Amino acid sequence: MIRKAVIPAAGFGTRFLPASKSQPKEMLPIVDTPVIQYVVEEAVASGITDILMVIGKGKRAIEEHFDRSFELEAELAEKGKSEELAEIRRISSLADVHFVWQKELRGLGDAVLCARHHVGNEPFAVLLGDTLVESDEPVTKQLVRAFERYQESVVALEEVERSKVSRYGVIAGSEISRDIYLIKDFVEKPTVEDAPSNLAIAGRYVLTPEIFDYIGRTGQGKNNEIQLTDAMRLLVESRAMYGLRFAGVRYDIGNKLDFIKTNVAFGLEREDLREELRDFLKELVGGSC
Repeated sequence: MIRKAVIPAAGFGTRFLPASKSQPKEMLPIVDTPVIQYVVEEAVASGITDILMVIGKGKRAIEEHFDRSFELEAELAEKGKSEELAEIRRISSLADVHFVWQKELRGLGDAVLCARHHVGNEPFAVLLGDTLVESDEPVTKQLVRAFERYQESVVALEEVERSKVSRYGVIAGSEISRDIYLIKDFVEKPTVEDAPSNLAIAGRYVLTPEIFDYIGRTGQGKNNEIQLTDAMRLLVESRAMYGLRFAGVRYDIGNKLDFIKTNVAFGLEREDLREELRDFLKELVGGSC
């Protein structure tokens, strides 16, 4: 049983400046819900009960979002806004949410290493705070099931266009059963010519605690940061590691264009917005755009 999850959310979010100057990028809304709340809800829907968020300077808003706000609750109660009150209270009771500070932004591997004492000797999930995945069954739950089968680390994989592999970490490996790959190696942002596959790491992991030792042995990699991918490369040399080509759609919130696309996609799924938004888009496409 996987009980714990780590959500790295310490980065500056410079691609969203000036909005991210005083507001964490993870708190930017998809329609009316912060990105990171979607990530937490995926973890909870996958059976996670204990979540550690790795945060940095300027991220207090994340803590406040998952804490209770008695003043706001009193205001909503006084105005008879029972639905809003129930939702606000639900957010603060989703899971046991804890926070630890990444004092220096030294990369994803270092952020995960900050969770070492909280995780202890348990296997745990990692969900990137700027990646959303829509699926009938939560992707993290799919990974947990694969972990329970193989009892080794599992990463989520997504097929991407060959022309775009240089944006991602990709795997070398072989399919051993439907959508399950035995991983032989990881390659971070390869050229199209050097890419061993078009299966990209998709921001979701279930890892054994041994990963912490391998992160500790990992030096600075790309961008002078400690890369989780480099630690996994070391791990796979001595232990089996698997990839799951998941069923679902990934939304990368790490850049402005995909952020806008995600808002449109999620807006079209909302019954209270769908028709008017669809009409607006038709009008926009049929106009000067």
